[in-house]
Amino acid sequence: MTTASGIPEPEIIYQDEPEVLRQAAAEDFSLHIVPPTWRSSRFSLSMAWFGLMSAMFWVVVGSTVALTVGTVDTLIGIALSTVVYGLLCNVAARFSARSGTSVALFSRAVFGQVGATFAALLFGVTITYYAIAEGSIVAIALQDYFGGPMSLWYFIVCLYSAPLVMRGVRTWLDRINGILLPLYVFGLIACVIWASARHGYSGEWLTYFPAVEADLGVPGWWFAFTVYMGVWVVVMMTWDVARFGRKEDAPANGNFSFGIPFYVVTLLINGAIGIFIAHTIPIEGELSETSAIIGIVALMGPFGVILVWASQTRINTINFYLSSTNMQNFFARAFKISWPRTVWVIIMTVVIFLVMLTNVFDYLLLTLQFQGVIIVAWVGVAMTHIGWCYLRGVKADMLEFRPGRVPMINPGGLGAWIIASITGCLMLIFGGSFGGIWGPPVTLVIAVAIYAASLGIARMNWYIMDRPHDPRNEVDDPWSARIRCHVCHQAYIAHEMDRDPSAGHAPICLACASDQSEFLKAARVEAGQYVRESEPIKAPVGAG
Repeated sequence: MTTASGIPEPEIIYQDEPEVLRQAAAEDFSLHIVPPTWRSSRFSLSMAWFGLMSAMFWVVVGSTVALTVGTVDTLIGIALSTVVYGLLCNVAARFSARSGTSVALFSRAVFGQVGATFAALLFGVTITYYAIAEGSIVAIALQDYFGGPMSLWYFIVCLYSAPLVMRGVRTWLDRINGILLPLYVFGLIACVIWASARHGYSGEWLTYFPAVEADLGVPGWWFAFTVYMGVWVVVMMTWDVARFGRKEDAPANGNFSFGIPFYVVTLLINGAIGIFIAHTIPIEGELSETSAIIGIVALMGPFGVILVWASQTRINTINFYLSSTNMQNFFARAFKISWPRTVWVIIMTVVIFLVMLTNVFDYLLLTLQFQGVIIVAWVGVAMTHIGWCYLRGVKADMLEFRPGRVPMINPGGLGAWIIASITGCLMLIFGGSFGGIWGPPVTLVIAVAIYAASLGIARMNWYIMDRPHDPRNEVDDPWSARIRCHVCHQAYIAHEMDRDPSAGHAPICLACASDQSEFLKAARVEAGQYVRESEPIKAPVGAG
């Protein structure tokens, strides 16, 4: 059956099919837009996300920064970071939930298909490094208490971590993190009380200042703030988790679960506890993430092991999950390898284990420093685009991300990202301590400035390959109506569906459209025949 325009009549349904739901229990719509029926409640989403606050990284980074600039400047820098993190992640969480996009899909809309592929790789590799670091901490704690070869504990950590993320945010991560939350909260409180009881409490940790003042060339609080800028990958993490939130919950989730209150605990309270522990528990040698964990285990014995295990398992459920989804996205887009997410969990677990066997901390921090400035540039472009959409009255769900309707390269977005990233990396390489401190903020300013300037001359064909026969216009509500894909024969929401010009314009879903070379070629040919005269953007981006 065909429509009046001569294309096949779409098969439309208004509920999720059992097979789609069965796949979603493990896949979590990782290559699709999350339908409203699969969104999580505010409580469920917060339980899944709150695993981030328990990372020992936040406890240790505060104490290590304080060794350089003192407690007062460190707390000022952390407080400023708390506000900035909260504002950035609030914006990201709201836009993600309302658009339904992941980092990879949003990047496709702003940078083009090439930029989106690199964004998925960058995010996946960065999160994999964090999974390696956080998993190594558990292994260190277990070896310190039980003994045995470190490689054995690396293997055990990877062996138990992988099954925890075989299912998705909505079906498991919220539960496991909710169960472990009390262990982390009460364990950290017990650690503070235990340390005070055994070693005595002194308020000197609040006024600590290093005996030899570091020659940084900037105020200590600014140094502390730039250190935390290097972890803006949290904005990307927010994006990929917040997309599971209900649209009507976006303001509340943005304000609380992903906003300033969350970072008061994650950054400020954890950082203050780290500084207190560093000046209360005697630790041999230079303070590091390793020695701090050993100090907690030495103080609390088996309870310290449980605290470290609970805290790191919580954060690593998020790390392993995001690592698998983004590497799945990268290989699906770059090499058309569409393996299930569960397969990528296994692959990335093996990769994580093998890298753990190296001297990971010797090069990990340096690698993350370079990735950090590239992510800062991504955040700068992303926030500028969202701000531009807000000023133009462009709604988040108008974003165009479908592969057959997005060009290969958006010169404005990709150019801003590349130029800013190269500048930041060059500052890190040749700028010494000056470059290390000023690299991230300079990168941010350049990314925002170039992209904002590009929006003044941008043309619609930077963002959209204009083509006829849009399934979004063929249904009454593209977020509730499902259309069956002619390739996989599954029905997904019309908002992500397209028409396949290589198959008589039969409907095709987002995942299959990304994988079908014939479709992509035919879509570009059709767009070339249909393209209107290139003109400056007058209509909202994504409106079509």
